[in-house]
Amino acid sequence: MPEGYPSQSPPKYEVSAPWMDRKVKENLHYCLDEIYLDNLGETIIFQWVEKIREILQTIRPVESAKEKILIEETLDLSQIEISCPEITHGEVIVDRKSSFQGHAAEVHSIDDINAVLAKLKQNKKIRNATHNMYAYRIEKKTEKGTTMVQDCDDDGEAHAGGRMLHLLQILDQKNTLVVVSRWYGGIQLGPDRFRHINNATRQVIQQAGLLKK
Repeated sequence: MPEGYPSQSPPKYEVSAPWMDRKVKENLHYCLDEIYLDNLGETIIFQWVEKIREILQTIRPVESAKEKILIEETLDLSQIEISCPEITHGEVIVDRKSSFQGHAAEVHSIDDINAVLAKLKQNKKIRNATHNMYAYRIEKKTEKGTTMVQDCDDDGEAHAGGRMLHLLQILDQKNTLVVVSRWYGGIQLGPDRFRHINNATRQVIQQAGLLKK
């Protein structure tokens, strides 16, 4: 990491892939540069790793479990030192072999959010969850007053992120990020899954001391 990262310069890297076509390499460089330019001043390592993983699996499908493990080890985030807000991990909710666990942190910027998400993904169990959906609300002060920056992500669990964000809005949460990990157990839960996601969200916010009274 250069001294100017992330505000002034991107991380330095080298691509070592003799089997990779020159055009693919050029596309990879372009994608990484684009991510950096679209997120100036923000931490981008995790986004880079996910983009590399995506490109690798697109141009060279994993042929075996052994090769899959090799790719994951090559793109391992566990050795990267990530400074982020304190994360609280909630209790695990289990229903018909599916498990749900909430994670919450007090955040004040998009950088905080990216750092927390990256830190969570350093945990192999969380990284391998079927879904890691999240929602956040950040209060920003401007010359005209205060505004609320908020967003969510379903991570494949349709409508889950939106429901989490709606709950944060109902609770009038500020400067709060909640991630709910779900490990699918093979049995469909129907609407019950949203109840568990909401319960995991509220429970971990309260456990973290962030729940507004």
